[in-house]
Amino acid sequence: MNEPSEPTGPGTFLIGGGWATPVVFEPFLRAAGGSAGSAPRIACVIVDEGEGDGERQFARYEGALRSAGDCTPVPVLVPIGHRFDVEAARDVDGLLVCGGLTPAYQDAFADCLDRLPRVLAERGVPYAGFSAGAALAARSAVVGGWLLDGVAVCPEDTAEDLDEIAVRDGLGLVSFAVDAHAAQWGTLPRLIAAVTRHRLPHGVAVDENTLVEVAADGRAHVSGLGRAHSVRPSADDGVLVRSYGAGESFPAA
Repeated sequence: MNEPSEPTGPGTFLIGGGWATPVVFEPFLRAAGGSAGSAPRIACVIVDEGEGDGERQFARYEGALRSAGDCTPVPVLVPIGHRFDVEAARDVDGLLVCGGLTPAYQDAFADCLDRLPRVLAERGVPYAGFSAGAALAARSAVVGGWLLDGVAVCPEDTAEDLDEIAVRDGLGLVSFAVDAHAAQWGTLPRLIAAVTRHRLPHGVAVDENTLVEVAADGRAHVSGLGRAHSVRPSADDGVLVRSYGAGESFPAA
C-alpha cells in the first residue's frame, strides 16, 4: 500500500454521495478559489461507461457544483478500462473525482497513484471525492465486495460487482480508509470488516449528503446532513466505532 502523505494543499474533501444538498461542495469550491477574480475551474473526472452515460453524469455534477457556488466545471471523461491522464489536473483550480463503479475508478488511476498527489500538492489544487472518488482518496481503498469469507456483511446491491471485500492501493491523500453511503446503503459493516481483516489503522464511513474535510490541522471536520462513522481497532481484536455530526471533528490519523 502507498505510504501516508500530508493533506493535499488547501485540503481533501470527501463526500459520501447523495444529491439532497449541494452545500457539501461549498468548502471545496472556497478552497479552489480561482485566480484574478475568475470563477474556479473544476475538473470533474468521470469513468464513462459509454452510451452517453458520461455526459449525463457530468450534467448532474455540473448542476450540483453551480448550485453550490460560482465555478466552471470541466468534464474529464475517462472511458471505462482506460487510464486518467494526470496532466488534466495541471490546468484547473480543483479536482473532483466523481462517483460510479469504484473498482473502475481505482483502475483508471492505477498509473498515477503516486504522481497525482504530488501534482496536486505542487499546484495547491484541492481534491474532492464523491462516493467512489472518496474511497479512492485513501491510502488503502475499500473498492467493494459484500462477503467476508463467503459470509454476507452488507447488502449485495452495494458490492460494486465484487464478491469478497476488496482493499486496493489508493491515492494516499488521507491515511484512513473510506466507505460511502453508510447509513443509506448499510456499508458501515463492510468498512468494519475491512479494518479488521486488512489490519487498517482507521476507517471512516460517510453518510450521503455529508462532507468530511481533512484540513492542514490534521483533523477531519464533518458538515452536511448526516454523520461520519470512525472505525478504529480495539485492544481486544474488535473495533471502536464513534459517529460524528455536523460541526464536530476527529483526528484524521
